[in-house]
Amino acid sequence: MGLQQTMKALADPTRREILNLLKSGPLSAGEIGQHFDITAAAISRHLSLLKEADLISDTREGKYIFYQLNVSVLEELLLWISDLKGEDTHDR
Repeated sequence: MGLQQTMKALADPTRREILNLLKSGPLSAGEIGQHFDITAAAISRHLSLLKEADLISDTREGKYIFYQLNVSVLEELLLWISDLKGEDTHDR
C-alpha cells in the first residue's frame, strides 16, 4: 500500500462516504449500495479501489462478502499527517 494510492482512493466523495458507512461495522456490497444512486458495478469498482488501497478488507460468509474498515492504514495516514504538521506524536 502506498500513500499515493491511499490518497487517490480518499479523493472520491463516494469512497469517503463508503468509509463513513463502514464506521458502524461490516456491511455487504448490497447494503452499501442501498445508500447510493449508482449501479452495483460502480459500487463494486469503488470497493475494489478501497481494497487495493488497503483501506478496507473483506470477509466471506456463505454467499455474502462483508466489508470492514482497515483502521491500521487510517492510523498510519493520521500519523503521517501529524508528522507533516510538526505535531509531537510521541510521549515525552
